[in-house]
Amino acid sequence: MKKNKETKSSAFYQQQYRQRLREQGLIKKEVWILPENTPKLLEIEKMFRQTQTNNNNSFNDKQGNNVMKKNEIWTIANLYDALINSDIFKQNFASLEIIDGIDACLHIIMHEYGDLPLFLSISNQQIIVEALLWPVDIVTEPTQFNEEVLCTRKLFPLSTIAIEKTGDGSLNYIMYGALSSSSLLSNIIYELETLSDNVIKATEAYEHFIKIN
Repeated sequence: MKKNKETKSSAFYQQQYRQRLREQGLIKKEVWILPENTPKLLEIEKMFRQTQTNNNNSFNDKQGNNVMKKNEIWTIANLYDALINSDIFKQNFASLEIIDGIDACLHIIMHEYGDLPLFLSISNQQIIVEALLWPVDIVTEPTQFNEEVLCTRKLFPLSTIAIEKTGDGSLNYIMYGALSSSSLLSNIIYELETLSDNVIKATEAYEHFIKIN
């Protein structure tokens, strides 16, 4: 997957994200839950960030998505067409473009998450969505960090942290999610939002391991 437009680590987008939330009049509250309840908390948090009117609209949107027909197999082109006409993009909560090439992909900017960039590709019957976390060389105590990532993986539903080598040979931690290339459009949008939220949460959870210049 191409990432030539990816130049900043998730720490930058975390700062942008926090600033945007403050500008919306939102406040941060810490809660303690069982790990298996994390997906439920994510849904509740999203709902509580909206006004009562928006909550009602969100419910109606979900009802509509539930009756959407399954696409047989998504391609980059027809997925782009479907996403660009979905509410999240029509209302400018996110924007996207196609990056052409042998392995074409979608470059998605999640404006509600500090303009966090995501990359979506389709291959081998799978849709892969990923985001850059940090370069490997800015992580302190990498062995301890890797162990903590493995022990806390259930805190980030539908997402996995891995190491990937870029075209220039550098190693980076990434976070990604995978789903079937015949998934419902509503499930793909949910994956985009969940991955974005998990990137922000992972940056907060592991920031003590990251060397910030």
